[in-house]
Amino acid sequence: MTDIRHLPHADGKAKSYLAATVLGELVYPCGQVPVAPDGSTPAGIQAQTRQCLDNLQVSLTRAGSGADRVLQVTVYLLDQGDFEAYDQTWREWFSGMDLPPRTTVFVAGFRGEKRIELTAVAALRQGGESS
Repeated sequence: MTDIRHLPHADGKAKSYLAATVLGELVYPCGQVPVAPDGSTPAGIQAQTRQCLDNLQVSLTRAGSGADRVLQVTVYLLDQGDFEAYDQTWREWFSGMDLPPRTTVFVAGFRGEKRIELTAVAALRQGGESS
């Protein structure tokens, strides 16, 4: 039987969901929204895309993985007109790594100023877990 490990949120705040679940060699982080550690949401799709990816990296690192171990990403965008700018930022952020498989879905809306959210699945690094 494969052990399941649950990761609480780094800020220690109770939420309706975990920061990530680790099953075997796979990491399933929660959806990443463009909210900075100070609680602010950056303006514009490029800054929001970068913030989501930075947040993903933090979550994956805590679980014992990283951006270079991402197996698949699903991205939810508010506006089809944002696609090119989001894709450019995506390519820049993953520069030097193989671009992971990705699905982009356009949605009706998010709370507040958010224009993007993403989910991912990643593999653990050799040796397993981190903090």
